[in-house]
Amino acid sequence: MNKILLMIFLLVNTVLGEATLPEYSQDKHMGVATCSSGVCHGQSAESTKDNVRMNEYRTWLAEDDHARAYKTLLKPASKRMARKLGLPSAHTAKICLDCHADNVPKEKRGKRFQISDGVSCEACHGGSERWLSDHKEEGATHATNMKIGLYPSEKPRDRAKLCLSCHLGTKDKFATHRIMGAGHPRLSFELESYTQNQPAHYAIDADYEKRKGSIRSVNMWLTGLIYKASSQMELLQSNQFRQHGLFPELAFYECQSCHRAMSPSRWPIEPLSNNVATGTVRLDDATMVILTSVLDAIGNANSSELKKAIKQLHKSSTKNKELVVKSAKSMKVILDKIAKSLIETKYSAAQKKLMRKQLLSDGAKNKFRDYTSAEQIIYAVDTLSIDLKDEQRYVKQIDKLYETLDYEDKYYPDQFKVVCNLFLKVLNK
Repeated sequence: MNKILLMIFLLVNTVLGEATLPEYSQDKHMGVATCSSGVCHGQSAESTKDNVRMNEYRTWLAEDDHARAYKTLLKPASKRMARKLGLPSAHTAKICLDCHADNVPKEKRGKRFQISDGVSCEACHGGSERWLSDHKEEGATHATNMKIGLYPSEKPRDRAKLCLSCHLGTKDKFATHRIMGAGHPRLSFELESYTQNQPAHYAIDADYEKRKGSIRSVNMWLTGLIYKASSQMELLQSNQFRQHGLFPELAFYECQSCHRAMSPSRWPIEPLSNNVATGTVRLDDATMVILTSVLDAIGNANSSELKKAIKQLHKSSTKNKELVVKSAKSMKVILDKIAKSLIETKYSAAQKKLMRKQLLSDGAKNKFRDYTSAEQIIYAVDTLSIDLKDEQRYVKQIDKLYETLDYEDKYYPDQFKVVCNLFLKVLNK
């Protein structure tokens, strides 16, 4: 991205009130070594006198897979992938480093910056050139730190944008079907579940909430769903989808549309995709379909409009690329309309129970036939149960749901249907 385009990008994001992703910010990334000393975030044990733990570096280094993202590129499997893709090496290729490291341009790297640190502090928290010294000064606040480059990762929408920039992709970096064909795993992501499963290097206590606000689990989950669906629609309008020859970019499609056993019991019945003929390769619609269940559960009138838009998107995908782009643009408008009210609402326990019950009910009716949808449903049910504080009561049922995901290549939708039905019976007792 040249300097003029970068200036335009930064200006547009400022006007829209969106935080600029760390990889595009104007600030230099000074490197992990500037954060990891024993007097900063590299202390051997959690601090009892500071308002942050101060051992964040050690948690990241010892427990967080992001710290090993670069090293993954040195493994035999990555070397084989690079050969298949015609790359000199995975650990030097931009297409790999963009997500496996903090791959900012060389002119934006400080003296202690090392690309081999992987997805390091500043890859998520933003280039620290301006806030590195200031953030520890007396009187410094989180608000003032954000004004000088700290990325607001505590905000649901900004966190979703940040995480999905790699776990889904952007117009500038994307795990294509060709990359997956060379051996890259299928990308999977759900914001709240992934947040909770990451080794925490912060504590959401009274001080945290005073500085950064509270984060409601269900709202984080819904933000992830909407932002992922919205990002998919943006990508369908980009060259990532359209730039290929005869075929569109196949990474946008549901993998098991093709990659499944030719067994009658695994042939999908798709209520929301009934404009698509049997055997048609189908766009990945998991997050959007799940959103319709959520909207149905809380009686949101936008559900029928979203369902129509999903059908139109699938119908367009059987015609030509330009119709897909047009449908994606319309879908994005609908998602944007839904987003604010759905994300910012404070949901009652009764509403959360209705969401869980609706998801399981739709699962029991075979509404979700593919692995990707089942995966998202299970994350959702687990999140809702934890938030409702009754997960221990249903731990056996939740474990059974997860068991249906054990082997992606052997996923059976009828088994998922049965497990959803059994869970419903327990809920209804």
